[in-house]
Amino acid sequence: MFTAMSRSARRRLIQVSAALLVLAGVLVWWLVPFGTKTPSGHITFSTGVPTGVYQRYGELLQEALARDLPKVSITLKNSEGSQQNLARLASGEADFTVATADAVAQYQRDRKPGFEKLRGCARLYDDYVQLIVPKGSPVEKVADLRGLRVGVGQSGSGVRLIADRVLAAAGLTPDVDIVPVSAGIDTMPGLMERRRLDAFFWSGGLPTQAVQALSERLPVRLVPLDAALVDSLHDVGESTRHYRSATIPGDAYSLAQSGNPVDTLAVANILVTTDDADPDLVEGFTRTVIASRDGIGSQVHPAQLVDLRTAIYTEPVPLHEGARRYYRSVKP
Repeated sequence: MFTAMSRSARRRLIQVSAALLVLAGVLVWWLVPFGTKTPSGHITFSTGVPTGVYQRYGELLQEALARDLPKVSITLKNSEGSQQNLARLASGEADFTVATADAVAQYQRDRKPGFEKLRGCARLYDDYVQLIVPKGSPVEKVADLRGLRVGVGQSGSGVRLIADRVLAAAGLTPDVDIVPVSAGIDTMPGLMERRRLDAFFWSGGLPTQAVQALSERLPVRLVPLDAALVDSLHDVGESTRHYRSATIPGDAYSLAQSGNPVDTLAVANILVTTDDADPDLVEGFTRTVIASRDGIGSQVHPAQLVDLRTAIYTEPVPLHEGARRYYRSVKP
């Protein structure tokens, strides 16, 4: 009786073990992502001027990517801004970058080299156009800049593109009616402190540290950019349709605004790559961008506004297949 029971127990044990092995095999087949590979290699991420939001965002994203994609080495490369970033992508000098939607649309409209290769990974946060003047300045609107020394951004920046358009919308010819100063956010505050600038344009996330720091050293204020300017920009059509009316909250730069909101215009930033970027790499890159939002946002406030629900809308560039794969994987 004891022997028979032992044999029966052994038989059941063998049957259970076999069933468990089959189940384990099914689970492995279901869980392991066959057909995908762990991305590896080296990429270059073109950012922006050293004290701008693009650069700080890139530094923190680089840290997050190092954790999530350990086999991928990443080099950050400073730039003048959106226009130069797109040229670098198209030429192969960079693999990923951030650029404003209007700059991307203009690049496409001008049919610059490689325009058809551009692809989107994620819509990030909005840039807000900021016109800064000393607190005692007589400038109350853009048209009042006539004859003044105005910082308009570097030639390869998105700031230059927007500044020229805003000036034109206000009835000013950029190279005739003002004294344009080609400088970036890394140098414009210092130029204003030394009284070599009467005003300067900046387009970036809120708050931009360089503007915040300037307001703590020098009494400055923000000049409103009203809805009529946005309407005038929209009348131009094409790439200018990416601008929208917006408000800079009263606490963005408390010293420069005295707690008062300021009317302005905003434009979306897009994480951009090219159509020949590896889909697995793009998928992983996009996943990190979304997953790192809160961590990066604790240090770069605009990153808090990255939203999975809107990130997929990368107009005017089509979504890269790798990014599309990521968004499908997290679709409820």
